Amino acid sequence: MNAVEIEEALSDLATQPFDPVEFPFSFLASLGNKELTLKRLRKGDTNASDVPGGLLQRSNIHLATCGEGKVGRTLLLLRNSPKTMQAKAKYILATDGVTLEVEDLGSGEVLACDFPRFADHFAFFLSLAGISTVKEIKENPIDVKATGRLNKLYVELLKNNPDWATDARRPDMNHFMARLVFCYFAESTDIIHGNKVFTRTVEPMTEPDGSNTHTVLETIFKAMNTPKTERAAAKLPGWTERFPYVNGGLFSGNTDVPNFTRTARSYLLRAGELTWSQINPDIFGSMIQAVADDEERGSLGMHYTSVPNILKVLNPLFLDDLRAQLEAAGDNKAKLLNLRKRMSRIRVFDPACGSGNFLVIAYKQMRVIEAEINRRRGEPDLRTEIPLTNFRGIELRNFPAEIARLALVIAEFQCDVLHRGQQEALADVLPLDSDSWITCGNALRLDWLSICPPTGKGVKLSSDDLFDIPKDQAEIDFANEGGETYICGNPPYLGSKWQTDEQKSEMAAIFDGRIKNWKVLDYVAAWFIKASDYGTKTTASASFVATNSICQGQQVSALWASILSSGSEIVFAHTSFKWANLASKNAGVTVVIVGISNHPPKTRQLTTISNNGELIVKDVENINPYLIAGPNVIIEARTSALSELPEMVRGNSPTDGGHLLFEPSELPSLGLSAHETLSFVRPFIGSRELISGSRRYCLWIEDDAVESALEVQSIRSRVEKVRSFRLTSGKASTVKAANWPYRFDERKALPTKPTLCVPVISSESRPFLPVDLLPSGTVVSNKAFMLSGDTLWPFSIICSRMNLVWVASVCARMRTDYSYTNTLGWNTLPVPALTEQNKADLTECAEDILLARESHFPKTIADLYDPDDVPQDLRRAHEKNDEVLERIYIGRRFRNDTERLERLFDLYTKKIAEQAKLKKKGAKAK
Repeated sequence: MNAVEIEEALSDLATQPFDPVEFPFSFLASLGNKELTLKRLRKGDTNASDVPGGLLQRSNIHLATCGEGKVGRTLLLLRNSPKTMQAKAKYILATDGVTLEVEDLGSGEVLACDFPRFADHFAFFLSLAGISTVKEIKENPIDVKATGRLNKLYVELLKNNPDWATDARRPDMNHFMARLVFCYFAESTDIIHGNKVFTRTVEPMTEPDGSNTHTVLETIFKAMNTPKTERAAAKLPGWTERFPYVNGGLFSGNTDVPNFTRTARSYLLRAGELTWSQINPDIFGSMIQAVADDEERGSLGMHYTSVPNILKVLNPLFLDDLRAQLEAAGDNKAKLLNLRKRMSRIRVFDPACGSGNFLVIAYKQMRVIEAEINRRRGEPDLRTEIPLTNFRGIELRNFPAEIARLALVIAEFQCDVLHRGQQEALADVLPLDSDSWITCGNALRLDWLSICPPTGKGVKLSSDDLFDIPKDQAEIDFANEGGETYICGNPPYLGSKWQTDEQKSEMAAIFDGRIKNWKVLDYVAAWFIKASDYGTKTTASASFVATNSICQGQQVSALWASILSSGSEIVFAHTSFKWANLASKNAGVTVVIVGISNHPPKTRQLTTISNNGELIVKDVENINPYLIAGPNVIIEARTSALSELPEMVRGNSPTDGGHLLFEPSELPSLGLSAHETLSFVRPFIGSRELISGSRRYCLWIEDDAVESALEVQSIRSRVEKVRSFRLTSGKASTVKAANWPYRFDERKALPTKPTLCVPVISSESRPFLPVDLLPSGTVVSNKAFMLSGDTLWPFSIICSRMNLVWVASVCARMRTDYSYTNTLGWNTLPVPALTEQNKADLTECAEDILLARESHFPKTIADLYDPDDVPQDLRRAHEKNDEVLERIYIGRRFRNDTERLERLFDLYTKKIAEQAKLKKKGAKAK
């Protein structure tokens, strides 16, 4: 369940007659617990409560109902219950149906309220459903409630007006919903003068069955689009006089309203009961954008991005500089005036704006700075000089684009109320400005310079309709001299595997002819290229949230060489962190924030998160595409090692439908003799097996043993299944491999000596990169890499801290886990020339690590390298290994990873230069 669904379920529960026996189960059901879970709790199988009337859900909540007036005493019993601690309950809750009290045992936060009102505090309970609650939603739940009410209305209207769900009418439906949002907000803020005028007009004038509701709404909308002086001529009824003239295009054009049912009318009136003046436009806008999207409606209420996360983009982009200028100006009125004029010319442009939350937050923050300027200058009532038209966006979908405009209008009014007062705000809010500043279109197809040109403070439109976008929107003519432009946002990420044909076509239009291997790039990369192109025509800075993969592995060489060659550089960055939403059990996507500019400052700001979660902000001379303080080096994949390192190759690829592989438990079912097992069965090790210690086996049939192997019925049966699997493949190379179904699609020679094995995927939480020494005859899967174990000094390098920080920087990631490759992780690793004594010392370190592991048998690599529980002798062995290797690099231990990476990038640069020099010298000799 999402936050909106939980709020609705709890609200319904709060209105039901209190049943002390059923309430605990109904409460848990409202939080998304499955019926099977509740059934077990009812039977008592999993309910270990020792409190009368109690229900205990392990690792979640201990709650109880009680007699009237005994809530406090019952809560104390729950708190002191040994079972509460044993079950690791996070919350305790007690209610008698009159009052309800709940306590968060982790934070100590307590909630006490009248029982019928407990759903108003639904955000307090979201963590019980696995949803991390953001501060703004916990303090102001109106946005979630409003989203839920409008969603119910939207779905009900479409159900009974199917023609409004067509592509032709859907924009009308979306426009209708935007009008409703404005009406609800306006009647709660006195924009429509009086107490709830809109809702209190609709309720008595519409039939209970909803039959004439559309007619009443059409009349109201028509009135709000007609100046008061023209209403008599328009023959509008007298009761419409209470509604103001709005303009701005919000109520112009088609005034049709869908037909209402009794249920739809009820939802309409229920939404009007909310206090819409408390709406937070960035929260509400983000949440409601899923309402009008059939595919996204399941994620209703999940889209909200917290203000702190948005400010991670906006602060270093330009807000920090404005605040610094404000601080430097002090009370100097001339300097304050100059800063205010500068702000009036700043343009903020989000070319993937959704419902406008980045633009709304930027506007609000700038208004705070402007208000302080006005206070210091003694002009607190001065009307804002920051025009909404300076906050521009592009949004692909119609409904979010409408909501983005409306959100900015609401934000402007709320800022006026906050900084100038209610009376001044009301005096200036209507009529709405008709300038249109949000474009509904494809950001990758449109010319950004035509949407947000480098000059122009005002806008001259070929249409005077705020909400009806002219088809030649991109041809808008701008006048007057402008100021700075800041591009920002959170574009869609989409790795190459998840892009639609249309999106691939958009990428091709941008990248073809300029980037050779662009098909490896995430979709978000196109926004960086468009921003850097924009920067070639004007002075601008841009910052986007992006998947961290664009700063790792092969995407770096594909993307950043082009950006850097355009004249843009990385001016600030925030390294990998989780960009979470409000989804239940949300793991979040791992992102980075990267700011680029064609007029870089002398120092750049690099933000990282330490192992203990501390935010570290550093000023550095340069940030390279790997988001490391260092020169702009781009690591290219190599087919051979840059340093004197042994060859590392990927393991064997079965492509067999699982028929050549089997678990240990399946081995007896093959019915093989001891000789046949020895001849045709081999241990099979990949990332999972190496790390977890689990085992699998495979059929390994050499070419000269095929005839004898196929004499075994169980083997012949599996081989035929492999043939059938490969023949049905849509991939030509796999079909070809049906000619040798007895063996792996791609295989290396069976190792006759011990093999070093490195997993492809491994957790970033481990302090060292996993590597192990496998016995001869072990088949390594394509989920791992292998190299000869003849000597052990490479083992020492692979599991060193030096190698780990290199891999973490230059290889790709699977979320935050390492995705290792030989071409990027091993072949590019810069290692100083090693003497025979160096190799002997490193070999001894490798042996010490293996011996320390062996002393803890049967613990697996996963067990041994649990970051919180690495055995002391194993940790000491690794520390010795790091010291020996790092002394080879610089004669001492490195102070930190930053220093390690700086040395590695420096050494890489020198080795590449040396190779280029030798290559050039060799060419001359020829």
